[in-house]
Amino acid sequence: MALNDDYLDYPKRRHGYDHDRYDWSMLGERPPITWPGGKTLAVWINISLQFYPLNQRGEPFKVPNGMTMPYPDLRHFSLRDYGNRVGIYRVLKALKQHDITPTFAINAQLAEQTPYLVRRLQEHGGEFIAHGWNMDHLHYGGQPIEEEAELVKRSVQTLRRVTGQSIRGWLSPAKHQSFNTPDLLSENGITYCADWVNDDLPYVWKTASKNTLTMMPLSTEIEDQFVMSQNLHSEDAWVTQVKDAFDFLLEESRTAGGRLFALNLHPWLVGQPHRIACLEEVLAHISGHAEVWQAPAGEILDAFTHAEQA
Repeated sequence: MALNDDYLDYPKRRHGYDHDRYDWSMLGERPPITWPGGKTLAVWINISLQFYPLNQRGEPFKVPNGMTMPYPDLRHFSLRDYGNRVGIYRVLKALKQHDITPTFAINAQLAEQTPYLVRRLQEHGGEFIAHGWNMDHLHYGGQPIEEEAELVKRSVQTLRRVTGQSIRGWLSPAKHQSFNTPDLLSENGITYCADWVNDDLPYVWKTASKNTLTMMPLSTEIEDQFVMSQNLHSEDAWVTQVKDAFDFLLEESRTAGGRLFALNLHPWLVGQPHRIACLEEVLAHISGHAEVWQAPAGEILDAFTHAEQA
C-alpha cells in the first residue's frame, strides 16, 4: 500500500529537531565553559520535599511513589510523611557536614502547611524552587489551560509568600508537563525549569512570553527514588551509580569543558536510618575534589549565563 503524499510533509520538519522550542545543539560542538574559580564541574544537590494526599485523585495517572492500596493507604502515606518529619533533618545534617548548599524543591501546599519545616530549611540555607502544588496535582496534556494556569500561579505565589524568596525555578510533580507548561512558567516569572533531562548543561527555551526560560537538566537516571524505588536496586548499587556518573562527568569536564552534575534526593528514602550512611558516602565523594564548584541551581544558572556571554 502506497503512502499518502503528505506522509513526510509536516510544518516543522527541519535539520535537528521537528519543533522550535529550543535550538539544535550538540554538546561536543559547543564552546567550552568554565565555572567560577576555574572549576570544571558544577554540582547541584536538589532535595525534593513532597506531599502525597491520602485521598489522591490520580488524574491523569497515579504519580510514582503515591498511594497504591485501597483508601486509606496509611502505610505509604506515613512513609512519605516520614521524610518531612524525620528524614529531612538527617539529610540536612549530612549536607552541613560536607558544606553543601542545596536547592529545595518543595510542594507549595507542604510549605504552607508546615511553616516549622520551612523555617528549618531557611536556617540551613539554600534556594527554594517551586515543585507544583502537591504530588496529586499534575500538569498534563489535555488539561484545560485555565486550570493549569491557576495551578501554576497558586503554586508559585504561595511559595513566594511563605519563603520570602523570589522563586526562580520549577520542578513539575513527576517531571510531567503539558505543552502549555513552559509558557505558563515564564508568564509567572520562572526563569528555569528542571523537567527536561536531555543534556549535561543548561539550555535556553523559547516561550510565548517575552521572559527567558532555561532548562536546567536534573538527572533522573541517578536520583534515589528512580534507582531504588522504581528500578529496585540496592542502596549500595545506588551509591556506585552516583559515583560512576560523577567520576565520568568530572573526567569529561577536565578535557571537554564545564559540565553539570545534578543529583535529586528524597528524604523519605535517603533519610532512613539504614540509608543515611549511603548518602554520607556519596556526599563525601562529591565534595572531595578540587575541580568541583557546588552551588544552588539559580547560582549555577547565573554563572552559566555569564560564561555564555563572556
